[in-house]
Amino acid sequence: MPKLTLADADEIVEACQKAGTGLGKALSIAVVDAGGFLLCVKRSDGARPLTPNIAIAKAYSSAVMERPTRMLKAWAESNPGFFASLSTMGAQPIVATEGGVTIKRDGEVIGGLGISGGTGEEDQQVCDEVLGALGYELQFQAWGGPRNG
Repeated sequence: MPKLTLADADEIVEACQKAGTGLGKALSIAVVDAGGFLLCVKRSDGARPLTPNIAIAKAYSSAVMERPTRMLKAWAESNPGFFASLSTMGAQPIVATEGGVTIKRDGEVIGGLGISGGTGEEDQQVCDEVLGALGYELQFQAWGGPRNG
């Protein structure tokens, strides 16, 4: 079974910080393991104070929900009461927005990446570009599909 290591998390964070610098953005980046436990969080110089917490929530959500956070938007919109209740059950709130991507290798969910500090689109772009460049899988079944698909 694949596992996300601290060295993997550090590599992801470093690549995200570099990508953020390339965009001219001060980002906060968080990486969690498959259970949503924090492995690494870094706040770039100049990133707003709340961005680390937002990044952690995005990383947590993408790991424990086993889907990128933007895939949760339709669910949150169609059933806001249930989604609001769900958001209070874990160690972090569950968020449905851009910038949280499930980390998957060999078909297995091994963690989550969350980024905050740019626009939602910029946060998402950095997640996708970095994870893709590092060889992680970026294809996910629509909600209700196979768990590891």
